[in-house]
Amino acid sequence: MNLRNKHRDEGEVHTGPLNDILFILLLFFLIVSTLANPNVIKLSQPKSKTDTRSKQTVVVSIDANQQYFVGTTKVSLTELKAQLQPFLAKETDQPSIVINADKTVPIDDVVAVMRVARELGARTVLAVDKKGVQ
Repeated sequence: MNLRNKHRDEGEVHTGPLNDILFILLLFFLIVSTLANPNVIKLSQPKSKTDTRSKQTVVVSIDANQQYFVGTTKVSLTELKAQLQPFLAKETDQPSIVINADKTVPIDDVVAVMRVARELGARTVLAVDKKGVQ
């Protein structure tokens, strides 16, 4: 005599709350991404039609008042080499320095940063605005 139940209950996964959770996570990441601004120093960059991406090791910014910043830390030109060495020492392959200069900065200041980068054995990349040439 077969006394087993012929209709077995199959397990179900309720995915209704999953949509709510994913929507909340999406909103959270959108809000956080707008708050995280890597360029805290306000600069008016030169314009360019093309965009070349580079893996950046460290960003050196030069504002309109010819003040130098490594990341967001203000440094003088004489201290620049000492401030860059710890960042470049961490890099295993070819380190690169992104120069983020205001368009009113004399080219001599940009070249001075390039010289320091060459002494440290790093590549330099000049950051530009992607909106086109003006």
